[in-house]
Amino acid sequence: MSDPYETTEHHLDRLLRRALNSFDLPDSTADRLGSALAHSSSLHSSHHSAVLHRETYRHTYLLADGSALSLWELVHSGGREAGAPRTHEVYDEEADAHIAASRLAGSLSDAPVFGEGAGPGDLEILTVLMSAPPAPLPRSYAPDNSADHARRVLRRAENRDRPGERKASLLRAAFAHHITQIFGRQCRVDGQEAGFTLYEHAFLLLDGSETSLWEVEHTATPDGRHMCEVYEDEDAARAAMESRTRIC
Repeated sequence: MSDPYETTEHHLDRLLRRALNSFDLPDSTADRLGSALAHSSSLHSSHHSAVLHRETYRHTYLLADGSALSLWELVHSGGREAGAPRTHEVYDEEADAHIAASRLAGSLSDAPVFGEGAGPGDLEILTVLMSAPPAPLPRSYAPDNSADHARRVLRRAENRDRPGERKASLLRAAFAHHITQIFGRQCRVDGQEAGFTLYEHAFLLLDGSETSLWEVEHTATPDGRHMCEVYEDEDAARAAMESRTRIC
């Protein structure tokens, strides 16, 4: 429920000021928010554990043209420690907020976790799981600023062999997209816990053809930080995950 004594302008200003990534919102979204007349906020989801507090809020704005626009705010802190700092992030797509939440430690806690004594057998299990074909799911494309979504996916990729300008140029003609989580798992590799998530970002282009980006989110880095890699095909993405399990 919104604060009845807070103006929409003040509410939006506070939201964007406290979000670390507000500069990443598309210019078109910022322009539309300039005409916001009223707002409403609600808790969308939450996760609380000893190591992580995470909440996602939906802020919906009524615009001057009669349409509505939603921002998704991700708020997280380091568990139950008193005075733990809270970090705020904001996204204009629910799917992006979900992906950001999955990067946080503990967000894959619903997935099976290998035991403390993980050995070579666990790597074999992980490889088998990653190699198993996913169950077919119906694909429903949503026209929602898809070319800009593709641009942001490519921009956050850190791998040197990420798709190049040819793919980026092709995706400028995207007008609808669909995101599917193909794989998600946590395991212990070389004595440290690492999380792996694989997403397919499928795009429908203006000529009726389809193309995809395959995004690997993982924490198999020397310092345990989150890393994003993007590939042109599923085989390359799965090979990258398998390779990461051996170089932590």
